[in-house]
Amino acid sequence: MRDVCWRCRRPRPVCYCALLPSLPTRTRVVLLQHPRERRVGIGTARMTHLSLPNSELHEGVIFEEDARIIALASDPTTAVLFPGGDADPAGGPPVRSLIVVDGTWWQARKMLALNPRLASVRRIGVTPRAPGNYRIRKEPRPECLATVEAVASALATLEDEPARFDAMLRAFEFMVDRQIAYQATSGAPRRRRRAQAASPLSPLRPYLAAPSRVVLVDGGANSGWPAEAGAAEAGAAEAGAAGPRSELVHLVACRPSGERFEAFLRPRRPLGPSVAHQLEVPAHRLLDGEEAGAALARFRAFVGHDSVLGAWGSFTVDLLAQEGPWRPPSLDLRYLCARHLRRRPGGIASGAQALLAGDPAPRGSGRAGRTLGWLEVVLARLLDLAAEEEVAARGAA
Repeated sequence: MRDVCWRCRRPRPVCYCALLPSLPTRTRVVLLQHPRERRVGIGTARMTHLSLPNSELHEGVIFEEDARIIALASDPTTAVLFPGGDADPAGGPPVRSLIVVDGTWWQARKMLALNPRLASVRRIGVTPRAPGNYRIRKEPRPECLATVEAVASALATLEDEPARFDAMLRAFEFMVDRQIAYQATSGAPRRRRRAQAASPLSPLRPYLAAPSRVVLVDGGANSGWPAEAGAAEAGAAEAGAAGPRSELVHLVACRPSGERFEAFLRPRRPLGPSVAHQLEVPAHRLLDGEEAGAALARFRAFVGHDSVLGAWGSFTVDLLAQEGPWRPPSLDLRYLCARHLRRRPGGIASGAQALLAGDPAPRGSGRAGRTLGWLEVVLARLLDLAAEEEVAARGAA
């Protein structure tokens, strides 16, 4: 299993974090990323988000009922960055929020078609000062730049600073150059590389002999604050000091050996009105929880130095990453399940049923504890399947 940087989500040898700037902006950049684009290792939406403190990154296809997007779409100072014949590079109110649709040309058009509210927002386009440098992906039209190139060009125009945002492109150029160099020097035939990658559960093989190294984890977040808290956060965003929109408040973990961990982290912001209901835990357990630093120190001690986190998707892992620089490696069991099934597994319960996994038992409080139980049976089943794969591969050799 490759060692991956949790910040940029690239393998350590091609991590570009050292080249990322931190550029404050007057314009709030809101990136809407198609879920398929998130799995593209050479995508640039996350690179863009990490370069701009005054930015947000949301994943999805349909945002018609998303409260944040509804508010932005109703604001006359919002614009959508999108190439097209009706794109308006100037005119109208000043742009204070810029929505950027991240995906292939086909995905971006489909997202606009599925989101009439978003499609009705004023559009602006950019005229490239030079041809795009996305030499590792094919773009259908000259004005279809990489997301980071398009945002840098748009901000240069909107904030009237043509050179300042060129710093966003250093990490992009490094990624492109390294990818091209790798393709040129890789000696393995392409057919052989595909065959090696065809084993869907190979990331689990290091843990077949020591499954207790996998720490299963799930968590719950505090989000959806009352109106006055949301207004305060919006003011902080305009001042260039916006923080994450969710914070970790419930954390459960266990090992296949039976060791368990649970912590309630006292909210650092007002508790959202429906958070306790959604997490299926009493509100007082959250409000009377541990100080976040103490709870996370206990969790780090529980995980230890030679473990990997196993989670369903990236939500809990991302919440943990927001809390500090400690970043152990992780396994996305939803991704491994999808690779094995060769289709999307849906929720964890349907994924477990498709794998013919066993019956779960709750391993903690509330929804997270129930999810942890499902994770336990999913991991056990995936490890069994990985062992069968390995035996089959040895027999074929």
